[in-house]
Amino acid sequence: MHNLAEGVRRFTRDVFPAKAELFAHLAGHHRPTTLLIGCSDARVVPELICDSEPGELFVIRTAGNLVPAYTPVADGIAASIEYAVAVLGVRDIVVCGHSACGAMTALAEGTDLSGAPAVADWLRHADASRARTAGAGAGAGTGSGTDPAHGAGRVDALVRQNVLAQLVNLATHPSVARAVAADAVALHGWVYDIGSGAVERLDPVSGRGTALVG
Repeated sequence: MHNLAEGVRRFTRDVFPAKAELFAHLAGHHRPTTLLIGCSDARVVPELICDSEPGELFVIRTAGNLVPAYTPVADGIAASIEYAVAVLGVRDIVVCGHSACGAMTALAEGTDLSGAPAVADWLRHADASRARTAGAGAGAGTGSGTDPAHGAGRVDALVRQNVLAQLVNLATHPSVARAVAADAVALHGWVYDIGSGAVERLDPVSGRGTALVG
């Protein structure tokens, strides 16, 4: 807690004054351009990866960057998606997976989650991701050059297929479906590599990744 308090002190003393004009504007304006759905993993910080200013990204973070398919029962994730699209009018939605994802590793390795039943239940939203990975077969749906049948390659393949599966789930939300049909919003799948800092864009058909930036 001491480290957090020190961080707040530095923010108050150094960061906030340097951006006082921006914060004064943001006090009365909230118009982000992009909804980014990422993982709760502490190593993956969307604002840092995108080098974005406060107010530019509307961020939802969930374990495994999972997006439950739409149901009529309201929940915080569905409400946040609807608010970003229907009220804030974001133009782009990114689902961003990442290397060494704990959620995907647990699924790929068949980790016993009996001691974490809420986690196990949540990860059922990745059932389609697991099915896609199994159906893709050896060598399909990866862009890292690792063997998808073993170890890190199996996790990497699942990470990528999971991003694609969550984009499908995202499109079931009525606000998103309407916006996509009206060409008012575009959906994107990214994978961030923690070790190198590289970000790949996934092709929604082949699942293969290409560098987002050269």
